[in-house]
Amino acid sequence: MFAIVETGGKQYKVSEGDIIRVEKLDTELNSNVNLKTLMLCDGDKVLAGDQAANVVVTAQVMQHGKEKKVVVIKYKAKKHSGTKNGHRQPYTELKIVSIK
Repeated sequence: MFAIVETGGKQYKVSEGDIIRVEKLDTELNSNVNLKTLMLCDGDKVLAGDQAANVVVTAQVMQHGKEKKVVVIKYKAKKHSGTKNGHRQPYTELKIVSIK
């Protein structure tokens, strides 16, 4: 059994016990979060749309952190100018506890 959930403007395919990294959520560690369900597939039975709205996917917050640094370099040829910037995207790691 798996479900398609949405959080942070992105969609994820999850099953019970999966660990996923999503856009940072403002929640405390070890707290539970209910995710918006778009679709549920249980064997040959598929629920989508309004039928999947009744399905509850519960996830536990495992940790917060930042991804590896992405270096962005901009350079203007023949002008002797350039900039170097770094970016670390914050994330929240979730463990899928149950799909009901």
